[in-house]
Amino acid sequence: MSQQPPVRSTGTPPPRPDASMSLLNNVIDHAVDDGYAEASARRAAEGGGMPRTIRAKLGLAAGLVLAAAVVTLGAAEARVSAPVVAKERQELIDRIESETSAADKLETDVERIRAEVGERQRKALEQHGGDQAELVALLSGATPVHGPGVKLVVDDAKGTDTGGGGPRESSGFSDTGRVRDRDMQRVVNGLWESGAEAVAINGQRLTALSAIRAAGDAILVDNKPLVPPYTILAVGDGQRLSTAFQDSADGQYLHALQENFGIRTSISAEGDVRLPAAPSLIVRTAEPRGAGAAKATGQATADTGKGTS
Repeated sequence: MSQQPPVRSTGTPPPRPDASMSLLNNVIDHAVDDGYAEASARRAAEGGGMPRTIRAKLGLAAGLVLAAAVVTLGAAEARVSAPVVAKERQELIDRIESETSAADKLETDVERIRAEVGERQRKALEQHGGDQAELVALLSGATPVHGPGVKLVVDDAKGTDTGGGGPRESSGFSDTGRVRDRDMQRVVNGLWESGAEAVAINGQRLTALSAIRAAGDAILVDNKPLVPPYTILAVGDGQRLSTAFQDSADGQYLHALQENFGIRTSISAEGDVRLPAAPSLIVRTAEPRGAGAAKATGQATADTGKGTS
């Protein structure tokens, strides 16, 4: 009796290579949701979603005509109004240019008249100053001067944020290396006290009525802004003036600014420095001269008539 061959178990089939990607396969096989697919098939069966009745077609046509009419009307209005807007714009530009030219002309006239008034005032000081006419003209800044003196250059520090204590710490100044208007005031006053006969900053002549103020970070001298470095020229005995200033309290103040804030300074005695005349002079008071003038004004000679030019 023959024996049956043993039955060999085939085992479980090997897993599919993409068995771990069942979710991805499902998405690929069913790219469109069943609900969306059903709705799309229904619309296709009804005629592609277009209106089927005549009334619906007429409504759609009317809507398209209305939209086209609105777009056409807007384009036509923009085309009509464009020349008007351009004309108004050009008129505004012409008006601005005209007013700017008029303002420039007025500014030129003001500068010319101011220079003429200053020149007449300087001549009046020279002619009616008596025996001290030259001294009066010098002290008032009416005439340019030159002679021996000193040249002092003050500049901001290289870094704008320096620390440490210093003479400005209790005066409300920030710890920066910028030269302030108060610094320049002390430097100029120190030069006057040390024997300077005339002083100018960056070509701006100082008088007894000059003002040194600040506008933001800028220093103004008689309302004219200056930029660093600040070159201060002073007429006087050069070597003696330089020594006296450096030994004064204001000179020591400037040295403290250099040590604590990094402000750069240099001073040198010069054989000849030239200072321009003050740009404008202001007459504060006037006194009549002689009995005739007093009778004409109806006042005594000792009275003082005050006026401002």
